[in-house]
Amino acid sequence: MENTITNEYLLELKNVCVSYTPGKNAVNNVSAGIKENTITAIMGPSGCGKSTLLRAINRMHELYPHIKTTGEILLKGKNVLGMNPMEVRRRAGMVFQRPNPFPTMSIYDNVLAGYALNGIRLKKDEKDEIVETSLKNVALWNEVKDTMTKKGSFLSGGQQQRLCVARALALKPELLLMDEPTSALDPISTNHIEELLLELKEQYTIVIVTHNMSQAARISDYSMFMYLGDLVEYDTTTQMFTKPKNKQTEEYLTGVFG
Repeated sequence: MENTITNEYLLELKNVCVSYTPGKNAVNNVSAGIKENTITAIMGPSGCGKSTLLRAINRMHELYPHIKTTGEILLKGKNVLGMNPMEVRRRAGMVFQRPNPFPTMSIYDNVLAGYALNGIRLKKDEKDEIVETSLKNVALWNEVKDTMTKKGSFLSGGQQQRLCVARALALKPELLLMDEPTSALDPISTNHIEELLLELKEQYTIVIVTHNMSQAARISDYSMFMYLGDLVEYDTTTQMFTKPKNKQTEEYLTGVFG
């Protein structure tokens, strides 16, 4: 079975540990396989290591020299910890909690920001095509096609978050990492983003950190429950929400703690 694992999973975590201070893990020996074209939700109370694990996948922690990541994070069988960080961030796009379009850039330039940051030059027609496709993918094209030169900050919160998703998709990633992407949004915008994610999983593999258990139940295929840095339970979302195997999971899902 061991040798077929990398074929089955787009992303595989093997004994991943992340520490902010020596000898104390914020993420402790997490192992899990993520299948292609699925949405996986990472749940758990604040401070349990959800966002820390997500950021380890695309090497965000390397921006801070004191944070140490060990274990293996395999993307299509290749350990991202040994790859060029720029390549990793192209292949694993990240969307954060608060919509963060670059405030000085136009909507058009925001979508292409990843190319500029990576020093990738494109012809005008290539740029136009990437911008149009990326904005259509997030159902924003019709709303902004006549205001492309305006700043991204001119959009509403929900539109800004869709613009950030478009910016991540523009680089054609294999994996989309989302850190509580709807927690700063109103219920209508949240609904738009959730519908968008269900459409995007046809083309992308999505890992989403969420505090919102009903969101996880609505949109994810698989769920991870983390507590104090440990992966307590990982299963199909249906299984976890109806018949959790672990008492801690059950207590979290029924609101006993969290």
